[in-house]
Formats: sequence, structure tokens, C-alpha cells
Amino acid sequence: METSPSAALRVLIVDDEAPARARLRDLLGDIAAHHPTEIIGMAANGVEALRLLEAAPADVVLADIRMPVMDGVELARHLGKLASPPAVVFVTAYDQYAVEAFELAAVDYLLKPVRAERLAAALAKAEARRPALDDAALAGLAPGERRHFSVSERGRILLLPVSEVLYLRAELKYVTARTVERDYVLDESLVQLEEEFSRRFLRLHRNCLVARDAVQGVERVGEQEGSDAHWAVLIRSVPERLPVSRRQWPVVRQMLGL
Repeated sequence: METSPSAALRVLIVDDEAPARARLRDLLGDIAAHHPTEIIGMAANGVEALRLLEAAPADVVLADIRMPVMDGVELARHLGKLASPPAVVFVTAYDQYAVEAFELAAVDYLLKPVRAERLAAALAKAEARRPALDDAALAGLAPGERRHFSVSERGRILLLPVSEVLYLRAELKYVTARTVERDYVLDESLVQLEEEFSRRFLRLHRNCLVARDAVQGVERVGEQEGSDAHWAVLIRSVPERLPVSRRQWPVVRQMLGL
């Protein structure tokens, strides 16, 4: 990141506690003489942060890790999808993530209560370098499922709630996520999605995962059409039948309790 010594770093503060946001704002003011900053906004969670970034880009995001709606780790994963991702500094009271966070996934890591000199050091690191956000490293910091998928459309990041996705289908280099309303294109691997969301999605064949709670039933198809008969899954709310491969049918049948 190329920033001259006199240029103000654009900073976004993200924390679900108002006093914590106010403290970071005040600390930034205290060190402004040597580390000038411009606060482009303050957010209570990752979703609010992404909305603010649509209106005003940031050079640095100071993000708490534990937050409702969207935590700091998931926020950082979405930030990595941006054309020019900001540097991320995690700020939290929990230190179990420390080593992985600042060595693999973020510029630095600050423990609460944050001290002015440590904040200044973190900003200096952010000013000197902005490493690419490592999605795999970030995923390792918070085992479990994300709540949202990142969808790049018209130069912005749309947040697609994972709970709304009926099925995921691999097509060429991309994965299509189907909801009741429409399709979305994800720049992710079906194999990685299956691993992350193994409790939510079930593999039907090599190119398709279905949400378990979206399955309305199954039916035998192809017997009257002169083709090889096979089983297909019926999906709630959409008039589609998803074929199940012979190899996967025993697993699907067992998982669905058939």
C-alpha cells in the first residue's frame, strides 16, 4: 500500500460495543500527530461494515472478532473478495487467535484494552504493507460455517445468506447458488464448500450439493422414457428435480432417512 507519511489513513472501526468503538476513535485522535487518520465510519458488525465500505473505501479496518450477525473473521473473508482489500487489524479481548491472526491472516492483532502505542504500531504496519488476505488461514481461525456467501456483482459485494441457498451446482470455473428468487455466481470451489458446510449440504453427484432442509422428497425418473432410470431429489419452492448419481444414492437415502 503506497501511502505518504503525511497522508491520512482511512480507517473503519468495527465493534459491537459502543464504548469500544469510542475508545478506538479517541485513541486514533491521541496519536494523530504522528499517525494521521480519517475515520470513514463505525459499524457494530461485519454486515454494517461492508455496507459502509460501499460508500467510502478504507485503508485499514480495525475489527473485533466476536460480534453478532457477522464476526470479524467472516468480515475479513468477505473483504478479501474486494478488488482492493483494506488491511485488517483484529481487536479483541480474546487472545486464543493471536498467533494465527497476525502471522497468517491480518496485519496485526490488538488485545483489549488497546494501548495507544500498540495501535500506533499496528497502523505503521498497515501503512508499510498490505498483504493479501489468506482465506484458508482466516477459515482456520473460526472453524464452522459462514453465515453469508460473497457475491461479486457490478463492482460490489452482495451478501447472500447461506440459509437461503437451496442447492449449489458447479459450472465451469464457478459455482451457482440457487435460491427461491434467482441464481448467484460464487467464485468458490464445490469441494471446499462441501467441506465447510458438510452439516448443511448433501452431495447428490460430483457437480451438485443440496441443502438438506430444502429436500421435499425423491422420485424415480426415466423409467417411462427409454433411458436409464435414476433417482431425483425434489426441491421445495422451485419446480426442479436434481438427479442423484448411483454412487451417491445409498448415502443420500441414508442421510434423508429413506
